[in-house]
Amino acid sequence: MSGFCLFTLARFTPYEWLNPRPWEGNKLVNVLTMQNSFWFVVGTFLRQSSGIALQATSTRIVGGIWWFFTLIIISSYTANLAAFLTVERMITPIENAEDLAGQTDIPYGTLESGSTMTFFRDSMIETYRKMWRFMENRKPSVFVPTYEEGIQRVLKGNYAFLMESTMLDYVVQRDCNLTQIGGLLDSKGYGIATPMGSPWRDKISLAILELQEKGEIQMLYDKWWKNTGDTCHRNDKGKESKANSLGVDNIGGVFVVLLGGLAFAVMVAICEFCYNSKRNSIREKRMTNQQSLCSEMGGELCFAIKCRGSRQRPALRRECSKCLNKVAYVKDDTRQTNLSPVLPSSP
Repeated sequence: MSGFCLFTLARFTPYEWLNPRPWEGNKLVNVLTMQNSFWFVVGTFLRQSSGIALQATSTRIVGGIWWFFTLIIISSYTANLAAFLTVERMITPIENAEDLAGQTDIPYGTLESGSTMTFFRDSMIETYRKMWRFMENRKPSVFVPTYEEGIQRVLKGNYAFLMESTMLDYVVQRDCNLTQIGGLLDSKGYGIATPMGSPWRDKISLAILELQEKGEIQMLYDKWWKNTGDTCHRNDKGKESKANSLGVDNIGGVFVVLLGGLAFAVMVAICEFCYNSKRNSIREKRMTNQQSLCSEMGGELCFAIKCRGSRQRPALRRECSKCLNKVAYVKDDTRQTNLSPVLPSSP
């Protein structure tokens, strides 16, 4: 967009049309072709010189705002890349129960005389049996009398606490210093005990199933587990600490500045166009008494629209009513206001 804006303004403003070689002819040249405009934009973005010198104020505004834009974008990307490469990643040597059973550096335990302890003690799976032998023979004891003591032991470091998933979810949601490693070791549900043959058993079971189908149990779980004021807002997508990626919220302001700068450059180009057209119309009206401001602006605008990317502007031939001989001259920019008459050679 910046390259196209630069090309359009260069065709529109009169101050980008120069005659770099007046000894070779009366052709005005515009170096900001479509190819050169985009080459200028790409070269600036890569912090390389394109060898193109902007002449008009409007095109210089475009170039300056583009330089500012690239400076902010590249600086932000470099800073974010450096943070991403140097950020301390949390190295977790344990990802599942097999990893925990295969090492002895980090002790692990359960609630003493709880259902989790009973699960490991009675399990027939070799991995869990190995973990039970480790916990049973570990000195000092790895079993804790309460959940609170087990959590405090984990927070002190070098200890893993095995507990029921419901309680684990509740604790992890409220303390960002705690995390869950691996999936569930076993799946069991909670039930409401009733006497043998009690008529309330089927009624309670049907009521629980109805609440589950309506989603009310999940709503209660979200209410008491997740939607409290002391909930830890963690990113569940990854356990490793990462540098935040750059988004629209981070660098959206620089795009607004770029659009504002381009809009300001367009207004400056319009002022340049009108000012130059008025000066030319006054000068030519003084000489020929024919050219008006509207016709001058129309001619300039038609040329800018119909140039089709031409980088050379043909000489405009006028007729001087105060001269006996016809005069041909090039309508130059405001920096070159002298007229060069061409008189017939004497015989």
